[in-house]
Amino acid sequence: MLSTATPHRAPTLSALAATIRLPQSDAGANQRASQATADTLKLLNDTLAPQRRVVHAGDVIYQAGERFGNLFILNSGFFKIVTLSPDGREQVVGLKFRGDWLGFDGIANNQYSCDAVAMDVGEVWIVRYDALLAACASKPALLTVLHEAMSREIARDRDSLMSVCTLPADARVADFLRYWAESLAKRGLRTDQITLRMTRAEIGNYLGMTLETVSRALSKLARDKLIHFVEKGRRDIHIPEVDALSEFIQGCLAPTTTPVLQ
Repeated sequence: MLSTATPHRAPTLSALAATIRLPQSDAGANQRASQATADTLKLLNDTLAPQRRVVHAGDVIYQAGERFGNLFILNSGFFKIVTLSPDGREQVVGLKFRGDWLGFDGIANNQYSCDAVAMDVGEVWIVRYDALLAACASKPALLTVLHEAMSREIARDRDSLMSVCTLPADARVADFLRYWAESLAKRGLRTDQITLRMTRAEIGNYLGMTLETVSRALSKLARDKLIHFVEKGRRDIHIPEVDALSEFIQGCLAPTTTPVLQ
C-alpha cells in the first residue's frame, strides 16, 4: 500500500524571507542602545575596576588553546575572532564592536578556542572570570549584564548563520555592510560613511565567499547607488541610506513571479 504522507520539501525563498528579520534604522532605539552600552561600561568600571590594555591593529589578546581565566570587554576599537580549520586555514567567525564581550568560548573547556585579533587602535578591559562571578553574587545588575552579553552573542551567531545559509552573494555583502553600519549606530557613531577594517579577502572569508565575488557584489551595490566608494581602492564607504540596504536584501529574497501557461 502506498503511503499518502506529504513528502518533506525544502523551504522556499519566500518562506526563508519571512524568517529573516531585517531591522530598520531607528534613531531613538540607537540612542537607547548607545546609552545602555555606556551604562554597562560604567557599571563594570565602578564594580570591578578592570585592567585596561591599549591595543593596535594585529595585536592578539588571547589565542586558541590558551588557558581561560579572563573575559574581555571592548571599550573602543574593532576585533575579529579567528579560528583554525582542521586543515590549518584561518576562518573569521566573529566581529566585535565597542561594548562587546570577548572570551566566552573559553568557559566550557577552560581554554579559549579562538584567537581574538585587534583590527584597529582600541582599548580592552580585562576582567577575571572568578572575580566577575563573585561580584555577581552581590550585584544582581552585573549578572543581568553578563547574561545579556551572552544572549546577544548567541543571537548574532544565529543571524550570521542564517545570512550565510540563505542569502545570495550580493545580499550577503549588503547584509554585512548593514550590520556594520547598524552596529556603529547603536554605539552613537556615524553610519553614513564607514571605514571597513577588513580586506576584501577577510570579508569573503567571513561570509564564505571568494575575494572576487565580494568585489563584484560591492561593485553591483555601487552601480545601484546603495553605496559609494569615497576613494577608489580605499575602505571608506559612503552609505546614503542604511534602510535601502535592508530593502535590497529583502528584494533578493522575494519570490519571482512566473507567468502561468494556459
